Amino acid sequence: MSASTVFDVLCGAARRWPDKTAVVDGGSTLTFAEFLERTLACARAFVAAGFEHGDRFAIWAPNSINWQLATLAGQAVGCVLVPLNTRFRISEAEDILVRSGARGLFYCASFLRTDYAGMVDALNAPRLERRIDIDMLDDWVNASHRGDSVDSRLRAVSGKNLADVLYTSGTTGAPKGVMCTHEQNIRVFETWSAGVTLGERDNYLIVNPYFHSFGYKAGWLAALIRGATIFPMQVFDAGKVLELISECSISFLPGAPTIFQTLLAHPERAEIDTSSLRCAVTGAASVPVQLVKDMKLELGFQEVYTAYGLTESTGVVSLCKPGDDFETIANTSGRPMENTEVQITGADGLPVAAGEQGEIWVRGFNVMKGYLDDPEATAEAVTEDGWLKTGDIGIMDARGYLSITDRLKDMYICGGFNCYPAEIEQMLLGHPDIIDVAVLGVPDERLGEVGCAFVVTSGEVGADEIVEWARRHMANYKAPRRVSLVDELPRNASGKVQKFLLRERR
Repeated sequence: MSASTVFDVLCGAARRWPDKTAVVDGGSTLTFAEFLERTLACARAFVAAGFEHGDRFAIWAPNSINWQLATLAGQAVGCVLVPLNTRFRISEAEDILVRSGARGLFYCASFLRTDYAGMVDALNAPRLERRIDIDMLDDWVNASHRGDSVDSRLRAVSGKNLADVLYTSGTTGAPKGVMCTHEQNIRVFETWSAGVTLGERDNYLIVNPYFHSFGYKAGWLAALIRGATIFPMQVFDAGKVLELISECSISFLPGAPTIFQTLLAHPERAEIDTSSLRCAVTGAASVPVQLVKDMKLELGFQEVYTAYGLTESTGVVSLCKPGDDFETIANTSGRPMENTEVQITGADGLPVAAGEQGEIWVRGFNVMKGYLDDPEATAEAVTEDGWLKTGDIGIMDARGYLSITDRLKDMYICGGFNCYPAEIEQMLLGHPDIIDVAVLGVPDERLGEVGCAFVVTSGEVGADEIVEWARRHMANYKAPRRVSLVDELPRNASGKVQKFLLRERR
């Protein structure tokens, strides 16, 4: 591994491909050399603003050049990124800002008809000293002491320092901050990008959001490692995607299965030249064999890969290989990443035989450093000998290919986003007329799965009103699409909701 920090990766790219285009964001274009120059200027602004080594900074904004510049600059001087989901409402963002101790927030003023500036003004986060409009990043940089040297700060950062804290939810419903280092991110996505054959000749359209590891680490960081040109997209629009594929010779396009289903169904798709498409990476939901065939035969992808990962594994556990057949791509999540271990584990904590079902455990350089300020949760998730207990149920066949069959944590995936029922239930109980609630995922043709809430109320509110309330108070992918009013929830003798009985009612 030649680079030990993310800034090292950027410097290496600028040396190797100085005049090559690194990013095309609408009318803005930067070469790798220009990216390095802009990042250094922004890094000086971080130091001038008083950010110290180890300080955390959050970004609450859609995909853009400035998102990358702020991240690279902050990490270059030893600060730690905390991405915020753009679909969060104020209470969700505030919770993470407070618990992460973020000292700075880069935000967009408005996005998707949402007033982020108003929410940022209303935030109650005592340690949040800096609130910077990310669209005005250049003004913030230009107003700083640009002549100050940051060389000593750059040298003080090592591969073992934290690079980011990405928040994910668990069975308790409380988001947990997953800590990953510079060297982990680089090694994982050097391995991943080599596995999916991403290279300097690729034009990479990033539709996955930067606040997620799929858009950030498997997105622009992987492209930076391999010298690919990226095209960030703020909102998925099938017509615009097809237009960009044709006009910009897009060759690399990862995304959730629903993205490719939507592209295939677009009425103008057959009239648009998609011959530049070379590689797709998908996963996060069950993938029909027919979809894989259509992606190759109709959209023209040379290779389609499926993969499996979670935030606690730095985003990657397993990946298919070039040349895998349709059934393998659709029905498995590939083989464990090189130089890592995956074990299918029985209830006794021992490995089971090939073809038998058990919990998926992972060990290797991709396992997180732990949950921020939560040693108990870390100890529950990672064994003393380094095994990460994923909470997912799977089978490994005789070839070493992994299939995900169920989820211990009741998590379901809506449009590519992980949804955790315990968290959603806790939020729904904030409604004054909801007495009791249970949420589970149910199949949906377009989104894969959506939330279905079984609700006990005081009798003063209807199902449609609950759906609308949820949309106002939580991220849209979390908000249940269906609500069923019930007199009581089925519980066992210990008081636990018997969700298998609720599944029979849906």
